[in-house]
Amino acid sequence: MTNGHDPRTRGRWQRPLGGLGLLALSALVALPPAAEPALGPAPRSSDGRFTNTVGEIGHGSLGVRLPFFLRRMAGAFRSRPGAPERVPNDGAFLRENARHSEPTVTWVGHATLLVQMDHVTFLTDPIWSDRPSPVSFLGPRRFVPPGIALADLPPIDFVVISHNHYDHLDLPTLVDLAERDPTTKFFVPLGNAELLRGKGIENVHPLDWGQEVSVEGVRVVCLPAQHWSKRGIGDDLKALWSSWAVVGPTRSFYHAGDTGYFDGFERIGRQFGGFDLAAVPIGAYEPVAMMRSSHLDPEEAIRAASDLGAERAMAMHYGTFDLSDEPLDEPPERFRAAAAAAGFAPDATWVFDVGETRGF
Repeated sequence: MTNGHDPRTRGRWQRPLGGLGLLALSALVALPPAAEPALGPAPRSSDGRFTNTVGEIGHGSLGVRLPFFLRRMAGAFRSRPGAPERVPNDGAFLRENARHSEPTVTWVGHATLLVQMDHVTFLTDPIWSDRPSPVSFLGPRRFVPPGIALADLPPIDFVVISHNHYDHLDLPTLVDLAERDPTTKFFVPLGNAELLRGKGIENVHPLDWGQEVSVEGVRVVCLPAQHWSKRGIGDDLKALWSSWAVVGPTRSFYHAGDTGYFDGFERIGRQFGGFDLAAVPIGAYEPVAMMRSSHLDPEEAIRAASDLGAERAMAMHYGTFDLSDEPLDEPPERFRAAAAAAGFAPDATWVFDVGETRGF
């Protein structure tokens, strides 16, 4: 572990054992190990809608939510300081690397990553649109253009989508990707396939938590997250949300999607034995009363990466769209500080410029 500790022992109270303690310990050792809780299927409420492992999560009072949405509407017409820098990326290296598959990750912006590993190339939550909204002319504005033009992408083997919110499931982008290459596979949590099929995307595969598929010898696993779903009127929680693991012969990658902090990170980390790289969301945490159950703040993101047994923790889901109240440049500063306090090495805590590519 490059972060200098084993997350499975972190935080345990340790002291020398006396005779009684040793006796108790020997008795415990003699017991069969407890079964690890299953990572799926996803729970449902009595009316068949999906829910979280902790049950229903809160979103703040109306007095918190209404002013928040008014601020987001006003933000559609103004800029904000502190957005991430963008570096040029013409995609030439990535197109060439699609043949040789040196393990790389590129931040396109928000939760959109381009990952190449073990001879597959895939995208997470791809959005190239200017606004994550049901209408193209209104909604949270994009502060930084995508880090690479869609036309400059290498061939995409598959796409993973975490949930149906507009900043994560962007139908115009998905249609463009499907038209660009009909062999690209789209993996979605249960209840989301119909959205894509309604736009003519047929190569779509819905999965429940704990289910997996194989693509060119690489495992693609749908995993729990703590979030919610809503895209229109009356469809609350009818579609599932998820995180994703992609595990190949030489590299393992985890994409947390959009999530609050929950004990699932530790269970996922134990089941997969850690990850070479975990992409964790660090933004959209204010107002806290509205966001605390469904988003990570930077300190929780580091805790999640530690629970996951991540060799490297990559920041995402901040600074790209006007989605929340915190300053745009605050999440990466707090992320770095939290990583240092938790004992992560500087080269194990990644904050990218938009368009930047690194090997892992």
